[in-house]
Amino acid sequence: MFDALVIARRSIDRSPAAALRQASREQDTPPLRLPQARLDQVLDRFHQVEARMGAATDGQEIVRLSKEHAEIKPVADAVMALARVRAEMADLDAMAADPEMAEMAAEELEALNQALPGMERDVALLLAPRDADENASAVLEVRAGTGGDEAALFAGDLFRMYSRYASTRGWRVEIDSATEGEAGGYKEIIATVTGEGVFGRLKFESGVHRVQRVPTTEAGGRIHTSAATVAVLPEVEDVEIEIRDQDIRIDTFRASGSGGQHVNKTDSAVRITHMPSGIVVTSSEKSQHVNRDKAMKNLRVRLYDIQRQEKDQARSSARKSQVGSGDRSERIRTYNFPQGRVTDHRIGLTLHSLPQILEGDIDPLLNALIAEDQAARLADLEAELG
Repeated sequence: MFDALVIARRSIDRSPAAALRQASREQDTPPLRLPQARLDQVLDRFHQVEARMGAATDGQEIVRLSKEHAEIKPVADAVMALARVRAEMADLDAMAADPEMAEMAAEELEALNQALPGMERDVALLLAPRDADENASAVLEVRAGTGGDEAALFAGDLFRMYSRYASTRGWRVEIDSATEGEAGGYKEIIATVTGEGVFGRLKFESGVHRVQRVPTTEAGGRIHTSAATVAVLPEVEDVEIEIRDQDIRIDTFRASGSGGQHVNKTDSAVRITHMPSGIVVTSSEKSQHVNRDKAMKNLRVRLYDIQRQEKDQARSSARKSQVGSGDRSERIRTYNFPQGRVTDHRIGLTLHSLPQILEGDIDPLLNALIAEDQAARLADLEAELG
């Protein structure tokens, strides 16, 4: 009996996102009963993959199977834990007929009955449609919008915020290109953020970020409003994007440097223009070969993102709800310095911890956004199951 209680308790995710889900469960939400055939299908596939991994000899197949195993194992573990708890509950029902065991059985059965709806919903969430690029690394783009020098400074603040957050997650940030603002910050900065689950954590950051504060050059103390745009694009290694030679133009130019020994004296920077889409990508490292590879990588990322957006738009009308409109021109968040607050307009969340957020403590925002998306995916699954 004790093992079943441990399984039930361990199955409940204690993250902030899960806490929000748990709160909604307690509002008389009816249990989500998953078809046993669906659960059996998960376990059958998991055992097939494990068996095949032990017999495979081809390197590419081993890599593919290992990736699938890593993706399906958390689902299979949750399904097996749920099955054990359900079996234990059946045993406790039988024990309740014994007068000597009835009291203990009733106590344990009550605890499992309380945990079961949460376990079923956690399994459902794992089974719900998810973003195929959830675990991918990402390309982060931050650009100054309206507001002149103040917008460039704010873009620099945002990039620093994301860089600090990446550091706390153990992710690597590599700047691909940057154009500095005249008073500091960046007119534009593009970086690759490498690590497990980068895109899944940061994908809801895409959109217009607005700042309200008094610029250091403002003698009258008036609050100015400026903006910067953020785009987060998945960097996917194993997706084939066809780029024909006749569709691109490659130009080389001399990259600007910081002066002295760092001035670039050769035409090593690379600009690639994809003529069918009009996409232009650049890279300005010291090596022209490295720049060409980086620029081609960024071009693939952008072409893949176009495909993603087209699919997302096709699916969005069928979704019951989603986090924001998905439009990157949408104003998603306001950073108000006089009041020390940050407001995310998509979910109506306001936090009075602006200094901590700008230092990289953005998990409270990200967790709330992810919880909202999880609730939407659960609603989709419930509709699918009828």
